[in-house]
Amino acid sequence: MPSPHRRLRAADVESFIRTRCFAPAEHGRIGVELERLVVSAGGRRHAGGARADHTAVARAVAAVGPLPGGSRVTFEPGGQVEVSSPPHRGPDRACAVTSADLAVVDPAVRRLGLELVGAGLHPLGEGRQVVDHPRYRAMAAYFDAQGGCGRTMMCSTASLQVNVDIGDEGSQARRWRLAHRLGPVLLGAFANSPLTAGVANGSCSGRAGVWAGIDASRTASADSGSGSGAGEVEDPARAWARYTLAARVMMLRVSDNEMVPVVRPLPFARWIDEGHELGFPTLEDLEYHLSTLFPPVRARGWLELRMIDSLPDPWWQVAVAVCAALFDDAEAAEEAARATVPTAGLWTEAARFGLAHPALGAAARACFASALDALPRLGAGADLVSHVAAFVDRFVDRGRCPADDLLDAAVVGRAGPVELRTTVAATAEAR
Repeated sequence: MPSPHRRLRAADVESFIRTRCFAPAEHGRIGVELERLVVSAGGRRHAGGARADHTAVARAVAAVGPLPGGSRVTFEPGGQVEVSSPPHRGPDRACAVTSADLAVVDPAVRRLGLELVGAGLHPLGEGRQVVDHPRYRAMAAYFDAQGGCGRTMMCSTASLQVNVDIGDEGSQARRWRLAHRLGPVLLGAFANSPLTAGVANGSCSGRAGVWAGIDASRTASADSGSGSGAGEVEDPARAWARYTLAARVMMLRVSDNEMVPVVRPLPFARWIDEGHELGFPTLEDLEYHLSTLFPPVRARGWLELRMIDSLPDPWWQVAVAVCAALFDDAEAAEEAARATVPTAGLWTEAARFGLAHPALGAAARACFASALDALPRLGAGADLVSHVAAFVDRFVDRGRCPADDLLDAAVVGRAGPVELRTTVAATAEAR
């Protein structure tokens, strides 16, 4: 909570970030945070237009008790279900445990006549805030002052987040730059949100388009040197500190139950120097500010890869496997670093065109080929390798992404919204 006196300087921010966000860690661990949209069975509205009952969903999920793999289940503001695994060594274990935990949660929700959908945007375009929390209320007020994209992001989007180790002191800069270079390729390859209310929205990843419409000080890429070729890599802790200081303050915590949105622009650096009528920031406020930053790559003691749309089974496992291979196998990481030089910074192009963009398509083919070669060296089982091979054959080698299958299957603009879950399942099973 804010202090009546100045407590921090810019150097304190970098020191905190270097100690907390970039503490050396490289153990080949992978974490998965898998969000799912909740819709009525078949993707249609309930009779009479009723919406999914979030209270019933929360009770049903709570009733299953602790999950066998130790994953946590939480809810996003629009009721999206998030299954977050503990970190595991290697992609095979991470995928197996997350799958097992999801297999417990999914039937509990289905018994309510609802479905958990792996897609980046709500199929009916009807997400609304159903989780009441001081943080979410303040966040909604902050975004409402800027337009409608913030509410859409909070209530109608879903993603797959893959967490990889931050690296040791000798590898952190390389892994930071690789994450940013690789990001547009991952976004384009796994784009899976081309429909809004059943109608084509003009992008392979409409979810990424929504994020692009939000306060760029907290959603744009944090790396300024990902396209600098083979030159010197910027110190990632310094880059993340600079981004943190420039980002606008979203809210001030007055008490445990009250958060005040800061709708007038207040970069964190200015809050340090000039304060606010409620006080000056403390280290606790800095830590909270960091939790309100949402770039495609975020450092939190590990690297969060946040650019991937939510995907159905087994495609989300492919994303986890490819990320693990390209970060944790030295040979694959080198090839990915070379292949992604021409695509660094192509976030907008990846969201719009997916792998139909020639440079992104070429980079994806090189990266996925390297990942396929690397997975057996990382101990991946035959099933996971076959899923990756099937994805390469169905999408990457053809310059396509999952969004293309959804567009092919949807009768856009006719007969109401597409029955998305049925479509998603059919396109996954047809591999």
